[in-house]
Amino acid sequence: MSLYGRKLWETMSSYWPTGDEQPNATPAEIEFARNWRDTPKVVFSSTLDKVGWNTRLVTGDAVAEITRLKAGDGGPMEIGGATLAGAAMRAGLIDEYVLATYPVLVGGGTPFFTALDSWVNLNLVETRTFPGGVVLTRYETRR
Repeated sequence: MSLYGRKLWETMSSYWPTGDEQPNATPAEIEFARNWRDTPKVVFSSTLDKVGWNTRLVTGDAVAEITRLKAGDGGPMEIGGATLAGAAMRAGLIDEYVLATYPVLVGGGTPFFTALDSWVNLNLVETRTFPGGVVLTRYETRR
């Protein structure tokens, strides 16, 4: 299951529903687009009226809903969007961090790592480098 804040949801849903149909789509993009459509998604927003593409809209307390989802079947969840991830991070709801870095400096935006009351100790699990300088790094939280 993927959990999205509104801004990232709008970005993702504007391209990935048909990303595999784009003329220059790479095999990785085709696979990602198909996986994106098939993956259940939850969008947290107080301003959206509707969502599509195998997605449910939550307009209430995001931390309470993520806590409820974690207590459910225990299936893996990924969180996208700096504001939503920051709220989950402050509530201690994140078990693993997967960071994708791209070789672009944007000079603004919402910081992913917001102020925390205490340190979060991490164990490095994996680092992978992809074409174009994209680096994916996975960490587990130490509890």
